[in-house]
Amino acid sequence: MRLRKKVGLEGGLRQIEITPLIDCVFLLLIFFMLTSNFVVVPGINVKLPKASTSRPQQVQPLIITISSEGIVYINSEPFTYKEIEKYIKTKKIKSAFLKADRDANFGVVVKVWDICKKLGVEKIGIAAIYQE
Repeated sequence: MRLRKKVGLEGGLRQIEITPLIDCVFLLLIFFMLTSNFVVVPGINVKLPKASTSRPQQVQPLIITISSEGIVYINSEPFTYKEIEKYIKTKKIKSAFLKADRDANFGVVVKVWDICKKLGVEKIGIAAIYQE
């Protein structure tokens, strides 16, 4: 009687274990679902027309930040009231955006607002966080 040697993978893999593969796919799916950001734009859906002669708006508003200590910043640099006036005059700013800390002195906010209005800034916005 002849004894045959047993060969483990004689005919190739007979069965593929897909359970670990499915686990990995589900983990990746959950990871990407949790880390991705979905931006929902509130408002009415409108299909805007295309115009061949229009250009994107190049002017961005000046962002003025007022800290809780009453320090006024433009582009992360502290400014005095005189420097703000000079900056707005030289750059000919037409729109500004005020980002004031909730603990900032209201007098400082009004002073910066007055400087902007006096120098012809047409649009002034105030930053706030929407809370339901």
